Amino acid sequence: MSPPLNRINSDERLPAQADVVVIGGGVIGVSAAYHLAKKGLSVALVEKGHVGGEQSSRNWGWCRQQGRAREEIPLAREALRLWEDMQNDAGVDAGFRRTGVLFLTKSKDELASWERWAAVAREQQVHSTILTPAEIAERMPGNADKWVGGLHTPSDGRAEPSMAVPALATAARKHGVTIHQGCAARGLETLGGRVSAVVTEKGTIRTQSALLSGGAWSSLFCRRHGIELPIGLVNATACRTTPGPEITSGALGTDFYCIRRRLDGGFTLALRNRGTVELSPDLFRYARTFWPTYQHRKNGLKLSFGKSFFDQIVRGTSWSFDNPSPFEAERVRDPAPDMSLVNAALASLIRSNPELKDIEIAEAWGGTIDCTPDTIPVISPVDALPGFFLATGFSGHGFGIGPAAGKLAADIVTGSTPLVDPVAYSHKRMIDGRRLAPVSPF
Repeated sequence: MSPPLNRINSDERLPAQADVVVIGGGVIGVSAAYHLAKKGLSVALVEKGHVGGEQSSRNWGWCRQQGRAREEIPLAREALRLWEDMQNDAGVDAGFRRTGVLFLTKSKDELASWERWAAVAREQQVHSTILTPAEIAERMPGNADKWVGGLHTPSDGRAEPSMAVPALATAARKHGVTIHQGCAARGLETLGGRVSAVVTEKGTIRTQSALLSGGAWSSLFCRRHGIELPIGLVNATACRTTPGPEITSGALGTDFYCIRRRLDGGFTLALRNRGTVELSPDLFRYARTFWPTYQHRKNGLKLSFGKSFFDQIVRGTSWSFDNPSPFEAERVRDPAPDMSLVNAALASLIRSNPELKDIEIAEAWGGTIDCTPDTIPVISPVDALPGFFLATGFSGHGFGIGPAAGKLAADIVTGSTPLVDPVAYSHKRMIDGRRLAPVSPF
């Protein structure tokens, strides 16, 4: 079951040409389109399903700097500023609030790692505080667990995934972006060795620049053009509860459950670092590349082998642009939730916080996370095909940093001074062996 989502209307007429075509209507694509349009470019955004329909509306809704990899901290810091700016520009509530993020632990080793992270973060103007057990008890007097310490970042925030991307799309449209839903991009045309058009199911848009922000679909799209992009897919589960007492106004992460306060008075709830890896021909193709990351995280992962494995073999990567593409066969990726994770998360939350004993699960859903081998996204030109750019592989971090990731992508597409140093996000690192070590999220 998919979570609730505010829906927006599409622009009826597909433009014959645009300065930039953005492929994918999640938080990254919409944010990039917004920033490109603000630079004065004509922008068309095409989305095979509907804006925000996949992982951008299925995530936890955390907008955090806390716990980010060193390479992502500058992007996360800028994103918080841009969340406020873009929400104000839209004139529509995206649910963004600066309510802080709090992590709690029972492990002295983990607390020591948080202390080291906080020192690194301070060098990048992110100020987080280590909390003592007494300070945690003062903040959460009804909590029944014993914690050795915590980490709190008051400048972090939260947003409502069901509201956020449609709100940002409203802002993008104010600046001239045309939005085309139910309009899958089948592929790229080239002329003289560079991008010359994007072919969609509803027609061709002439352009010199195409930005792919297709999430779980990006690797398949790239393979159609002979471009390597190692992406692994992990199906995750989340849920929302009925309203209950406000044990935290922001987001809370523990060794087992993670929650985020919602505007409706309930919580978005999930288990920490749990998911199901879909075994696929593409994953086997990149198995050696992903092996270190899998070894690092295997305790929280299940493996799934099913119909999708054979579907990928049958569909191949050489479809004709004149016929329906794989992107039209599955408009919205909607994996089933793992209810064993939902039930375990609710039981753990109530056990830790007895004052929530009366809450229930209102709805549960699944989503698919597009993961790179080092869990750092790709925001980059593709050297092998001038005019083609990527903003994908966000590895479960994309929602919170979405506004800044979109701004960085827009800077790269236009050759502007980048918002932050883009070196860590290069596509080249994915194919030349310079990948970073796997990053362990908090």
